[in-house]
Amino acid sequence: MKIAIDAMGGDNAPAINVEGALMALNKFSDLKLALVGKDKQINNLLTDRDYDDSRLTVISAEEVITGEEKPALALRRKKNTSIGKAAELVKNDDYQAVISAGNTGASLAAGILKIGRISGIKRPAIATILPGKSGSTLLLDMGANANAEPFYLQQFALMGQFYAKLVMEITNPKIGLMSVGEEEGKGNDLTEKAYQLIKEDQRIHNFAGNVEGRDIFTGKYDVIVTDGFTGNVILKTSEGLADFVFSALKEALTSNITAKLGALLVKNQLNNMKGKLDYKQYGGAPLLGLQGNVIIGHGSSDGVAISNAVRVARKAIQQNFVSVIASEIVKDGEGND
Repeated sequence: MKIAIDAMGGDNAPAINVEGALMALNKFSDLKLALVGKDKQINNLLTDRDYDDSRLTVISAEEVITGEEKPALALRRKKNTSIGKAAELVKNDDYQAVISAGNTGASLAAGILKIGRISGIKRPAIATILPGKSGSTLLLDMGANANAEPFYLQQFALMGQFYAKLVMEITNPKIGLMSVGEEEGKGNDLTEKAYQLIKEDQRIHNFAGNVEGRDIFTGKYDVIVTDGFTGNVILKTSEGLADFVFSALKEALTSNITAKLGALLVKNQLNNMKGKLDYKQYGGAPLLGLQGNVIIGHGSSDGVAISNAVRVARKAIQQNFVSVIASEIVKDGEGND
């Protein structure tokens, strides 16, 4: 299988992407990777590194979309961007996935404009895996659609269900709809209408109804569906809260000699907790609903995170995730845009 990596995406690009690619090649013998970006910088980083050059290709793309630019406009104006060319490999060549830790908007625009939506999917959704007390929860949408329609949330639930089954390997994923109360009928017009659509969809097998914000980190639900505005607020709030908690904990455990001694006693447990909350292990956020697999990495990703993003993309390819979603949409008569 072949996966393209936007080598210029990320705060520490291209070094982290080169490192992650080499790590992934060592882990998975069935992979061929392309590093797309400024070839001189990439090749300098590959000098004296031990790798099979028949499995790693460097493809030149000298332009980058910055955080200050409007992604869709920049993608149309700049014809040689790393994310644009990486997405074109999926659209026009035999590559099956693209990975980028760069501008999220640019990845979203490249996915829609270059790769294209699955016929019948009205809007793609960004899905993020969040840790919980008794397992992980897939939350979508995390920001691709600030203004959503009930039908979008129905499709998010369907795509989330199959991603949880095929990629996360959950046999019968439990699905919840984010609202302000658990009872049916609670919420705004969007959630009330989406509730009925999801409930009546025979393809969705384990819909548990409404959930509240406090349910996200319990692990009781495998998939939680919401609109992109709410999802992005949840994500950013969670990141900020995690940073605050670890900062406050560090301050408390280093405040005096007694606290430092106590910290030594629970050092392993604290490291385990930090590892559970570390975004690097999840690899990235899949953009669901496109004709190819797109994985969006965190801007501060390191080589481990990129390698894990490759692992996630590889799993989605193995499970034919895109084809499964396409067939389900056609089966229900939604395949005509």
